Amino acid sequence: MGKVIISEGKTTNEAINNGLKQLNTTKEHVNIKVLEEEKKMFFSILTPRVVRVEMTLKDDEETEIKKEKKIIELSQEDQEIAKKNVNEFLEKITKNFEGETTYNVEASKDGISVDMMNKNLGFLIGYRGETLYAFQDILSSVASKGASNRVRVILDIEKYKEKRVKTLESLADRMAKTVIKTKREVKLEPMKPYERKIIHSRLQTNSKVETKSVGEEPKRRLIISLKK
Repeated sequence: MGKVIISEGKTTNEAINNGLKQLNTTKEHVNIKVLEEEKKMFFSILTPRVVRVEMTLKDDEETEIKKEKKIIELSQEDQEIAKKNVNEFLEKITKNFEGETTYNVEASKDGISVDMMNKNLGFLIGYRGETLYAFQDILSSVASKGASNRVRVILDIEKYKEKRVKTLESLADRMAKTVIKTKREVKLEPMKPYERKIIHSRLQTNSKVETKSVGEEPKRRLIISLKK
């Protein structure tokens, strides 16, 4: 469970806003429970009204899972259509790439998996995979043509995603050691949701540190701090 605080205010909204400022986050990233309001007694009419709310910062997994689109299982027919679409598209486009490009396209009820190999495809990966994910969206549109449902495509190029996971896990371990040694929190640079999730998952079982996301996309980032 994420960080829990009790916030106060003259109204429920004020109490919530005070808590959001304290957590440095937004409403969609917390669970809110309104506690019993402090009622005025007959002999204390001058006592200000106080509303208390309990606010729990959501784990990254919970927040991001709610953002994910529901994955529709594909029929066998849709799988065949999608696979054919992607194969035909890649056959045409890879002819323009430098060097020999090999690719493997697999279909399942969850979508299409594409693995591409060519050491000259760095331009198709881009800075921190930004171009790769854009190209993945294009392939999803291509795969969905003629299918009864939108087809989800998972693309990897030169095992970039696998390497990126290892890089982020190594970063998480190093930063956790820094926090433990210095006893000061570390704020990482802005990352994509899937990257924050990798670091959060890596440190979730660490008994000495905790993680939380702050800020708004696309500048949302992780903070690693000592557990209280």
